[in-house]
Amino acid sequence: MTNSVNSNPGALIALQNLNATQQELAQTQNRISTGLRVASAKDDGAIYAIAQSQKATSNALNAVTDSLQRASSTIDVSLAAGQTVTDLLSQLKEKALAASDSSLDTASRSALNEDFKSIRDQITKTISNADFNGANLLKSGATDIAAIANSDGTAKLTARAESLALGGAIITLTATATIGTVTTATAAIATVTTSLTNTTAALARLGTDSKAFASHMTFVGKLQDALDTGVSNLVDADMAKESAKLQALQTKQQLGVQALSIANQSTQGILSLFR
Repeated sequence: MTNSVNSNPGALIALQNLNATQQELAQTQNRISTGLRVASAKDDGAIYAIAQSQKATSNALNAVTDSLQRASSTIDVSLAAGQTVTDLLSQLKEKALAASDSSLDTASRSALNEDFKSIRDQITKTISNADFNGANLLKSGATDIAAIANSDGTAKLTARAESLALGGAIITLTATATIGTVTTATAAIATVTTSLTNTTAALARLGTDSKAFASHMTFVGKLQDALDTGVSNLVDADMAKESAKLQALQTKQQLGVQALSIANQSTQGILSLFR
């Protein structure tokens, strides 16, 4: 090897190795500080792109969950109101049955009729108050509500409307029904009985829809957890591995500094040739 004062190959090599070590050290320190192995596209473009796509899907599922929860809450309100309606219908049947007794005096029949009308009107009030976020599955003319079911919005989950308005297909008892006579009371018994049966069936359908929404929300939650775990597996740093690597690189850096120092001292030996 030629001794020269114009160049120092050993020092250059030592410097290159030290620079490489410092770059690795900076990368490892960044991974430890951020907790990420792939923090940007420059770390690993392909992995970064996959991770960002999965993150977008996971974030979109937040909107799906919100939509499902709103629809589910609407169904829950409808079920609660529907249960109240069935209780009221049972009371109506009781009043109608009592009023069908031909031996009742006028005062008693009139009192039963007033009770009947009050309970009948309470059904309408209950249904009108069964709103959640502007949606009501029980009112007259109610329409189905559809919730977003997947991350791109192409699938929907539907909750069916069950109009419990008086005089409708389910509750056939009209808003003007009375039990002021034996004849009207007897007719009311049959009408209320049919309405009660229909309402119970409607609530069963709402219950089925409620279970479907709950099941899908559970699935969406599990799917989101799986996506988040997958992203974590792709981009997160192994902290134990990075910690061990940091210590090794710090030692390597110290040795590199020493090697560079030794290489820089080699030119001093040339002076001894001229003493």
